[in-house]
Amino acid sequence: DINECDANNPCAQQCYNILGSFICQCNPGFELSSDRINCEDTDECRTSSYICQYQCVNEPGKFSCVCPEGYQVVGGRTCQDINECETTNECREDEICWNYHGGFRCYPRNPCQEPYVLTSENRCVCPVSNTICRELPYSVVYKYMSIRSDRTVPSDIFQIQATTIYPNTINTFRIKSGNENGEFYLRQTSAVSAMLVLVKSLSGPREHIVDLEMLTVNSLNYRTSSMLRLTIIVGPYAF
Repeated sequence: DINECDANNPCAQQCYNILGSFICQCNPGFELSSDRINCEDTDECRTSSYICQYQCVNEPGKFSCVCPEGYQVVGGRTCQDINECETTNECREDEICWNYHGGFRCYPRNPCQEPYVLTSENRCVCPVSNTICRELPYSVVYKYMSIRSDRTVPSDIFQIQATTIYPNTINTFRIKSGNENGEFYLRQTSAVSAMLVLVKSLSGPREHIVDLEMLTVNSLNYRTSSMLRLTIIVGPYAF
């Protein structure tokens, strides 16, 4: 038997001698062409649309996965959000950095608007000494949250709860504004809390502001209210 592989390797990559002949094989990432001698690149990206979470890039003999801006590749195939607030951001000293899926945003450390004054982090109070405040919610709390694009619905996304509980009072909750298209529903879960439910899927990137109000009435028919302004940042992708 003549070892064709040693004498004059006819194969493009791997040659195996067999009795009276030889066979060619290819390295991983390649496949044998129709002439049974040459090797052609295997386009792994065409074999499955699920091989990468975002985008597959074919290369000679291999492939790689890439992620969009604001994400990094983890485990070779999946995308993970980069927390720019922990690495680098352009927020000023009088702003807070809020990371969301795919990016970040800067919000003022003092979000209060006249006649409200800042009493603690993200909490604004309307002074009772100001006559204008009689017709306004006593306090406004600013909260921020991030959700992925096209989240499965219905989905519980945020709980609002009374911070101070008074005896002989009744609390009711409502969505005051930001629900013109009916994306949300507020379900009261107890005498002092309610759950905001996403009932219509939201696609990003977008920012959605919802005002949640708690009305409190006591046995003497004294009424007061407080508001939570929730900024929902919807990421650009479903991951």
